[in-house]
Amino acid sequence: MQLSNDEIRRYSRHLILPEVGMSGQKKICSTSVLCIGAGGLGSPIAMYLAAAGIGKLGLVDFDTVDFSNLQRQLLHGTEDVGRHKGESAKDTINSLNPNVEVVLHSTRLSSENALEIIRPYDIVVDGTDNFPTRYLTNDACVLLRKPNVYGSIFRFEGQASVFAPHLGGPCYRCLYPEPPPPGMVPSCAEGGVLGVLPGIIGCIQATEILKLALGRGASLIGRLLLFHALEMKFREVKLRRDPQCPLCGEQPSIKELVDYEMFCGISPQPIESGANPDEVTVQEMKRALESPELGIKVLDVRDPDEYEIAHIQGVPQIPLGSLNQRFTELDPNHMLYLHCKGGTRSMKALKFLREQGFKYVKSVKGGIQAWSEEIDRSIPKY
Repeated sequence: MQLSNDEIRRYSRHLILPEVGMSGQKKICSTSVLCIGAGGLGSPIAMYLAAAGIGKLGLVDFDTVDFSNLQRQLLHGTEDVGRHKGESAKDTINSLNPNVEVVLHSTRLSSENALEIIRPYDIVVDGTDNFPTRYLTNDACVLLRKPNVYGSIFRFEGQASVFAPHLGGPCYRCLYPEPPPPGMVPSCAEGGVLGVLPGIIGCIQATEILKLALGRGASLIGRLLLFHALEMKFREVKLRRDPQCPLCGEQPSIKELVDYEMFCGISPQPIESGANPDEVTVQEMKRALESPELGIKVLDVRDPDEYEIAHIQGVPQIPLGSLNQRFTELDPNHMLYLHCKGGTRSMKALKFLREQGFKYVKSVKGGIQAWSEEIDRSIPKY
């Protein structure tokens, strides 16, 4: 391929690097990358790859833009709220560099479609935020012999690596053979994330992709890079391929993609609303608050910082993390409705209280977010 005069001007700062030059830029422009996720990590990855001149950029995302995304997902602007993330991302990328071919995969990556979606691309970059998709991405990349440029973020910490057994390194399963129990690791929606953190980790991932495209530098293959933003410290952990790994080891037992929701212990959601007997709706919580004669108590199990952001008048709070020390403050003979932000932590609290002998406990489905949507819109969503 030949670079046009406009492309030479655009990539001139690459071209004058001896390690890149005209031949290296042509490699970049001939490389195809699949970015799984167009959110926090996907934003800096996609924007910097587009600016660098990656030839084809695939984006896998089925979600829409929410106000809470704007704090860190720079692919999207205020005017994009409610739009499909893929369409918003494509517009941003096209404005950065119209020479990049953007391919949208507006679907959830699954065991049924992953191999078909990933196969045409040279490099895969993991910008996901959940364990089933991470294991799915890893397994598909190993089976297809594609480099998997990994990154993850939470609160103030991030990590990055490149998983590529066909290039001599380990895979994600070598590092994490088993997923954590469901709900053990909070999501960013529950635990929060510093807005600039995905920018830092995403830029590291984009750097690794460009190095792979160029065939230059020391890759993160066999290394896990850890970053702590509050301490502004990087540290590195050496990774080795596990000869017993069921996917990339000496005698692999995984030969095809599996059910990753089941592998991660995530039960399918009930089809009918309210099908879970341990849950009540926000309408039922409202009746309990308005009718004290029912004898139903309501408890907020979120953290104090969240309570300060938004709370329901008259509802007391015991954070989930303190419940094991303070559950004796509660009367096990009263019906108790537990609520959190969206329903995950209240279910954890329910399980704990049941183990302590509380028989009359329910979790409020959707938590204070559902309360804001369905009962009182003056309560802010966060």
